[in-house]
Amino acid sequence: MTVPPPNAGATPLPHPVTGQSFVSPVPPGTGWPGDPSAPDTPVATDTQSVVDLAADCADLEDLQARVGMCRACPRLLAWREQVAVHKRAAYADEPYWGRPVPPFGDPAARVLVVGLAPAAHGGNRTGRMFTGDRSGDWLYAALHRAGYANQPDSRAAGDGLALAGARIVAAARCAPPRNVLTAQERATCAPWLRRELELLTPGLTAILALGGVGWDALLRVTDDLGWQRPKPRPRFGHGAVAALRPPGRAPVRLVGSYHVSQQNTFTGRLTASMLDEVCSALEGQISSEA
Repeated sequence: MTVPPPNAGATPLPHPVTGQSFVSPVPPGTGWPGDPSAPDTPVATDTQSVVDLAADCADLEDLQARVGMCRACPRLLAWREQVAVHKRAAYADEPYWGRPVPPFGDPAARVLVVGLAPAAHGGNRTGRMFTGDRSGDWLYAALHRAGYANQPDSRAAGDGLALAGARIVAAARCAPPRNVLTAQERATCAPWLRRELELLTPGLTAILALGGVGWDALLRVTDDLGWQRPKPRPRFGHGAVAALRPPGRAPVRLVGSYHVSQQNTFTGRLTASMLDEVCSALEGQISSEA
């Protein structure tokens, strides 16, 4: 028996920027702004196929396309599509992306920003990292002040936002229930981050880890890649800095920041000036941290 797709019979709704109509979740290759995937893009369906398809990516565009088609984690797959069909009332007249959210930004980035996972009604709705929610408002405003973004806000894919010298990824590419990932889900998604780092390493000078989950995910992947790091293992903290050295090249500066979650920004644990300070630290010179 063939199971119908979650968008079977769904009413197409207009994209908030382009006005083109889409069903939710959005099928690949139908014209969503910035969607690199196509109907014939290879699909990862389990942990081993993520490993194989990530390692086989020839370039960042290929990686983005394959990330956007991943179906390897059953719990995350079910949740992201459920949210895309049973939407928040405020966005009931919009289509939801409802697929893994690919990396976003400059393919020649010198700075990589690593977050936790897309928000259910943010990236899972818009199809772009940190877009369409309060966390993105904070992050992109800070990147704009630091000179990495051409505009301070990120409302929807196709809104003209571009990054120069920076790229954004996450420890997991699908919105998790209650914003909590299992250890298995983090491990399954790690090969995408590993390949991203391999492809970016020649020009990479700094990494901004948002929250302890992003920090730990990054260190696990760099350990796996054979990057040298300080011992004992660097501990996460806001403003923490460590030097990581890829084999055969200059060190990369790792900087920690509290996550731009509403829990942190609403309570004042993270302020705009604190975020500006860690963005400024990304361009600092690496000396004794190694």
